[in-house]
This record gives sequence, structure tokens and C-alpha cells, in this order.
Amino acid sequence: MTDMGAFREAVAAWAVGGTDGPARELAARLPVRTAVLLEGPSDVAAVLALAGRRGRDLAAEGVCVLAMGGAMNIARYARLLGPPGLGLRLAGLCDEREHGWYLRGLERAGAARHGFFVYAADLEDELIRALGESRVTELVRAEGDLRALRTFLSQPAQRDRTPRQRLRRFLGTKKGRKIHYGRVLAEACDADRVPAPLAALLAGV
Repeated sequence: MTDMGAFREAVAAWAVGGTDGPARELAARLPVRTAVLLEGPSDVAAVLALAGRRGRDLAAEGVCVLAMGGAMNIARYARLLGPPGLGLRLAGLCDEREHGWYLRGLERAGAARHGFFVYAADLEDELIRALGESRVTELVRAEGDLRALRTFLSQPAQRDRTPRQRLRRFLGTKKGRKIHYGRVLAEACDADRVPAPLAALLAGV
């Protein structure tokens, strides 16, 4: 396990009631300067993939990218990692529908909100819009999932949805698919097609 991986695990244990000692010790030793707070692992996969495409090693830069297990955990993580806790600089991304949770959580922790950026809908929607439906379908084919996509699209429930909505729904139909395609779609984005919230986050950390 990398040191940053150990730090993420220590923070996760602290967030569910463990002691703060391991996280504090690792934060000081690495050292960690910024915590990027994301809702789930698909967001983490996309951020790390885009950083890698830009030749950046966020862990080596002291940036910890972690999944909180849902937007409603923002207040807890901001309290542990922000001004009341480790005093790290905080940044992150959230879905539009979860923006209120983020604002309230950051306010309660006394943390700045200017490092946080909002998807128009969610990560998958942003990446599909950036790449276009045809390119995403090509990537699904390249990943060996075209048959599964065609089966999904043939379902009556999909007939009234737009092509983008169908692709977005497809990415969430199987465990692990969002994480996998978070990385695949992000890696396929040319520099001038990176969704604005992701580009702004990486520019700011």
C-alpha cells in the first residue's frame, strides 16, 4: 500500500469513529497539503485519470483524492480534514442536486467553498457531453460491452429517453461499471474537451 493509500484508509477509519492518531501522523509525514473530497470512486477514477494524462502525480504533490461514500458525508470529512481537524486545504466536486449538502457542510466546518466545483448533472453526464454519444459508444465497444449496451437499449423503459440519458443510465446498471468508465471516458478526453468542473478542479490543486 502506498503512503497516500494508507492515509486514505486512516481517514476512512477516523470518519466512522476511529482515532485520529494514524491520520495525523501520516498527514504530517507525507506531507499532505490538500484533500480532494469526492462523492464516490467513479469520481476518484476520473480525477486520477485526467491528472495522469497531464503528467501529474497528485499523491507526490501532497494531494489526497478520496471518496467520502456520498455527498451527505461532506460535513464530517470537512470537519476532520479542514480547519477544525487537520487544517488541510479542501477541494472537490459534487453533483448539482447535492450542492446544498456541500455548502452546508463546508459552512459548518468553517471551510472555504471556492475550491469546490459543480457538475451540471453528474460525472457521467459531463463526460458523455464532452465526448459525444458516438465516441462513448465506440469506447463501450472497445471495452467489450457493446452487446450489453444493445441489450440495455432494447428495453422498453429506454425508448423515451435521449441517447445521452440512455448511455448515462447504462453506465450505472452494473456494479463497478461507473468506476471503470469514469477512468476510460476521462482518459479519452482531449485537453480541450475536459468537462469544465474537472478542469477547474485540477487547475486549482
